[in-house]
Amino acid sequence: MSIEEILEKKFGFNSFRPLQRKSIEAITSKQDLLTILPTGGGKSLCYQLPALYFKNQLTVVISPLIALINDQVMALKENGIKADKLTSELNKKEISRVYKELHNKELSLLYVSPERANMYSFKLLLQQLDISFIVIDEAHCVSEWGHEFRPDYRKLHFLKEEFSHIPVVAFTATATSKVADDIVNSLRLNNPVRLKGSFFRDNLILNVKKRVNNGRVELINFLKNYKEESGIIYTFTRKETQEIANFLNSKGFDALAYHAGLKSELRRETQDKFIKDKTKIIVATIAFGMGIDKSNVRFVVHMDLPKSMESYYQEIGRAGRDGLKSECLLLYSINDVVKKSELMNTIEDKQYKNFAKNKIEELYAYANSRECRHKAVTGYFEESLNQCENLCDNCQKEDVEELDITKEARMLLSTIYRTGQNFGKAHIIDILRGSKNEKVLNNRHDKLSVYAIGVKITKTSWNLIIDKLFEIKALKRGGFRELVLTLFGADILKGNTKVGAEEDIFQKQDRHVSLVKKDVGFEHVDKYFEAFKQLRKEIASKAKVPPYVVFSDKTLKEIASRLPQDKESFLKINGVAQVKLERYGEQFIQKAKELI
Repeated sequence: MSIEEILEKKFGFNSFRPLQRKSIEAITSKQDLLTILPTGGGKSLCYQLPALYFKNQLTVVISPLIALINDQVMALKENGIKADKLTSELNKKEISRVYKELHNKELSLLYVSPERANMYSFKLLLQQLDISFIVIDEAHCVSEWGHEFRPDYRKLHFLKEEFSHIPVVAFTATATSKVADDIVNSLRLNNPVRLKGSFFRDNLILNVKKRVNNGRVELINFLKNYKEESGIIYTFTRKETQEIANFLNSKGFDALAYHAGLKSELRRETQDKFIKDKTKIIVATIAFGMGIDKSNVRFVVHMDLPKSMESYYQEIGRAGRDGLKSECLLLYSINDVVKKSELMNTIEDKQYKNFAKNKIEELYAYANSRECRHKAVTGYFEESLNQCENLCDNCQKEDVEELDITKEARMLLSTIYRTGQNFGKAHIIDILRGSKNEKVLNNRHDKLSVYAIGVKITKTSWNLIIDKLFEIKALKRGGFRELVLTLFGADILKGNTKVGAEEDIFQKQDRHVSLVKKDVGFEHVDKYFEAFKQLRKEIASKAKVPPYVVFSDKTLKEIASRLPQDKESFLKINGVAQVKLERYGEQFIQKAKELI
């Protein structure tokens, strides 16, 4: 079969996405390859399709997480493709079965972890098999300058040294030119074809807000738009995952916590519930996500700044993998930079410490920027993009006149100065607002001339003013997190410099308005979509697979729009392959007939 026939018959698509054809042609012509495609850009198909092109040969896929391996193998089997895995989860009997399949040439794809790939026993196995090409997925893990470096990935150069006749192809969603060069050099790729797709995710709405206090109010207001949708909420600490999950459940949402400290059985159970749509929301640390191939995640929320732009891009990329509109909310504060910088101070390698600190500061600058979010993200990855116009908060924001907050800034700076620059922001705000708490009274700060001069300004607004002063470098932190004036801050206090801020700094944080535009006039399609969604859920439950493995939300939307009445028209739906037509076609066609 030609690659076009394989695409249609095995995967159910009638056209390639950008760079898929070029990647596939490089592989089928036996060349080494590095392809950089955004999450949701169809990387997996780039190597899964040519694996079927080479008949009676095996494609080996090296992937970083067991969860990701399990998802991909399950999805391939659902499409009638012979794939299996060798992972630490398998017992001796299961490993023997896989070895038998390999030696009988019954498999098209074999998935393994980098740790197994580096085992001597696996190298011996490779020598016995007829291998078409080797895939290194999530290849940014190879690079020491990448955001998820894995030492075992770094050792994979043995593949080109010991099996030089076998092409090696590498894929990643996030790599700057520096990281890409490091991947090529580390893996010893031989004059590889290098392909780089656009980092612009035109189905993602990017929204960034300053976090007020713990961000719970902003979170609830955001989630009201996504009550029946799947989403991921990222937090900084394990403790916060449980606290926020409990908080959401108390507010009527369906949420579970996930972090590396949970027992492996509970982690698997939590992940399984999320993948099978039995739980809508996962509140997680960064331990969760890379191994998730769930296509219908409609939102991703960061409760604080990730550690780098690469991490941010990778994590928001878990939303909207099916191509449907999805929203990403980043809540942030200057405290995020402080906390992460303090952790980075424990890094012994001075060069890497400075590198890591620069990464978080770059992301803080992004959060504070008035520039188009998509333009800023793609620009980081060395891609030029015009403004997105309506896919981010900055582009949808009306022009805001700067408000002069010099008077309030001087009030705050004066309070810091008059207390000897020895206190944190909570105490400074208490003085400004005339608090009579024990700490204020014991330090006799109620006797200061600045006491209660800011009583009409809310705590929220004072926190935003402090953030603004950090942003313009008028304030810095002391060794014990006390607020300290910089030379620029002293200049403001003397009345030599003005301070401006957006008008909403003194306004109450209103209900979050989703930036995702609803299609007008398609209410009936939404109703049909819900009907097909329920049918998919029932089928998936019986088959014991995640609903999106049956059909993606995008495919369901097309079914709801077209309402196919026979097998021929059903097969024309994007995402419906021959195997799925045979398995599920009759049930979906019957439902379509009922809806007309």
